[in-house]
Amino acid sequence: MKLDVNLCNNLKSIRTRLGMSQQELANIAGVTRQSIGGVELGQYAPSVAMSLRLAKALGCQVEDLFWFEEDLPEVEAILAGSVPKQQQSRVSLARVGNQWIAYPLVGNDAFRIEMIPADGETLAVIYPDARESVRVKEFPSISKLPLGLEVASNAEGEAESQNGTNKVLVRILDDIDKLHNTVVIAGCTPVLSLLARATERWHPQLRIHYRFAHSQAALRSLCRGEVHIAGMHLYDPKTREHNIPFVREALTGKSAVLITLGVWEEGLLVPPGNPRGIKTVSDLVEFGATIVTHEAGSGGQMLLERKLQEEGVPFPTMKGFTHIVHSHQDVALSVVSGIADAGISTASIAAAFGLGFIPLHQARYDLVIIKEYLEEEPVKQFLSILGHQVVRSQLEILGGYDISKIGEIVANIS
Repeated sequence: MKLDVNLCNNLKSIRTRLGMSQQELANIAGVTRQSIGGVELGQYAPSVAMSLRLAKALGCQVEDLFWFEEDLPEVEAILAGSVPKQQQSRVSLARVGNQWIAYPLVGNDAFRIEMIPADGETLAVIYPDARESVRVKEFPSISKLPLGLEVASNAEGEAESQNGTNKVLVRILDDIDKLHNTVVIAGCTPVLSLLARATERWHPQLRIHYRFAHSQAALRSLCRGEVHIAGMHLYDPKTREHNIPFVREALTGKSAVLITLGVWEEGLLVPPGNPRGIKTVSDLVEFGATIVTHEAGSGGQMLLERKLQEEGVPFPTMKGFTHIVHSHQDVALSVVSGIADAGISTASIAAAFGLGFIPLHQARYDLVIIKEYLEEEPVKQFLSILGHQVVRSQLEILGGYDISKIGEIVANIS
């Protein structure tokens, strides 16, 4: 049959996932191997009879094998971040409140350990002032953009429209029901991945999308409506409270609850055996040690600055103070590799990497949730797992966590 250029198929991916060769599939389906190869290459469209035979042989529906390109739905979404200019980009999608949010899968955000599958791809930047959108495929270069719809580049060379729009048109590549049933969490603790796996085990239809961000960045994402939940571990020395003062200041006009995960030990990671004999942050200066730091606004960076101030150590005297990393794992890897002599992280991270640990502070890690999101079923399912023994067991064996109050509401913010 003549090829329909709009017909798409994933016959090869399903066949190879099942460990079948083209000849084996051909034998089961009662067709020729050449036919299988032709369909996989998109050289021609199979007949109805052949489509049914292939679906039966592979144990799936015909719709799982073949679809028309125009059948893929498109949605308007708010872009939570930047994408390379004039380029279609892979994104993850979730429904937060009453709007779609697109999270660019770019750079480190495209990976956990393995590459993250995309939920969709951006097709266009939407310009509400001009009442039209510019599709990436139609305008591959800036010079071809319609007059008045220029796209400016930021310092990293990523696309941002001059009128400030951050809305994009996204073609959905996955089951839209799964995207609706997604909880999005921003935070810096690696525990989020444990919570995600435990939740998805007990609620197989639920998906947890977690974005690594330090505490203040996570809170800003929550304020912008980009996530359902923000994870925080900030301490205010004036009020001697964790997280609550920062949430009150940031969530103007919004109501939220703070639900605690637990209290963790924060301190200095040092090489095994602590060969320099470091006991306090002032020792780092005295011994000429190099320290790796987190981004400004992170709980780890604020702890370091507070301890330096308490011990009367000026920031400029710190060696390597400009060596900034973006996660607790990166802090540990910097110490393990010898890039740094010490870094701020947690007792559980020290244990995971076999490093020495010098405790400095006990911080409460809270989940901040806008109250209206508490009524959404995916959020309810996620919160229901916090008290489960599977979660408690995983956190207990990490070490450095007091989870006696996990799942408790520690504050209501109105």
